[in-house]
Amino acid sequence: MAQTVHVSKDDDDVRVDRWFKRHYPALSHIQLEKLLRKGEVRVDGKRAKASDRLSTGQTLRLPPQLETIHSQATEKRTKQQTASPQLSGNLRKSLEDAVIYMDSSVIVINKPSGLATQGGSGLTQHVDGMLDSLQFEKKQRPKLVHRLDRDTSGVLVIARTASVAANLSESLAKRDAQKIYWALVKGVPKQKRGTIKLSLAKEGGHGPHGRDERVVAKDTADKSAQYALTDYVVIDQVGDEYAWVAAKPLTGRTHQIRVHLASLGTPIVGDFKYGGAEARGKGEVADRLHLHARSIDIEHPGEGRLQVTAPLTSHMVKSWKFLGFAENDARSPFPAAGRKKK
Repeated sequence: MAQTVHVSKDDDDVRVDRWFKRHYPALSHIQLEKLLRKGEVRVDGKRAKASDRLSTGQTLRLPPQLETIHSQATEKRTKQQTASPQLSGNLRKSLEDAVIYMDSSVIVINKPSGLATQGGSGLTQHVDGMLDSLQFEKKQRPKLVHRLDRDTSGVLVIARTASVAANLSESLAKRDAQKIYWALVKGVPKQKRGTIKLSLAKEGGHGPHGRDERVVAKDTADKSAQYALTDYVVIDQVGDEYAWVAAKPLTGRTHQIRVHLASLGTPIVGDFKYGGAEARGKGEVADRLHLHARSIDIEHPGEGRLQVTAPLTSHMVKSWKFLGFAENDARSPFPAAGRKKK
């Protein structure tokens, strides 16, 4: 039986074909075009075209075939979830437990170290594959708007609708976001505060089958590299052996903070890709990457600013205690952005 739905404000000004891709991703473009040609999809009682734009409150007639397509897709996804360890009940629950902020527009999780943000070669567990568990009352599946390295923990912002994802992506593209990371490095930077200006270029051919992504620093005049800037501040130190560094990337390049801090001769503890043996911890300091996305300040899609801080991951908590650092230090290591708080 055909059903009628009302266009929500989240779908205002969205093309008809984009609406179906959001809400019925299993429906192929060819299948949709066939339904449109037959007049089985109607907007406010009129035949619809793929390029028509929808307005909040309009009625959309959905043909009965959609239920069959949706049911088949759901059954297929259920089988995949049963077979895939990343979609097991325990992991789904752990992702819910990682939520540190949620409203009608966004969800923020404290991503665990060791969990990839997106899938890739050989990866069976990743945040993107578990986002169904964060759908809650929304009809749309949440969407990633940025990523963290697999072994980096901390703040990860997830949009609850496609329109919010577009707004957040625009803010990130305009660099209207302040992201602060905490890192434990081996050695102490000679200058306690500064800006690292080193362009970065991806270098292939590492690891099995050349799949291990690696980035190398280049001279700023090298046209093959991407310009990269990172502000940093040494918050505390233990002699000349370890330093607690806060880093604020002003650009968003792959492995930017890791390469930039290593370029100072102070690699992040546990970052063997860029620090080699020098990145090895000792005693209570584990041989795991000590890089944590501590906080984010970004324009909220609703009103004001979204400002969220994530507690340290467990192995970093242990290191902070061992080294005598103040884990709950709330001081801002960088000048205030001067923006209105939410």
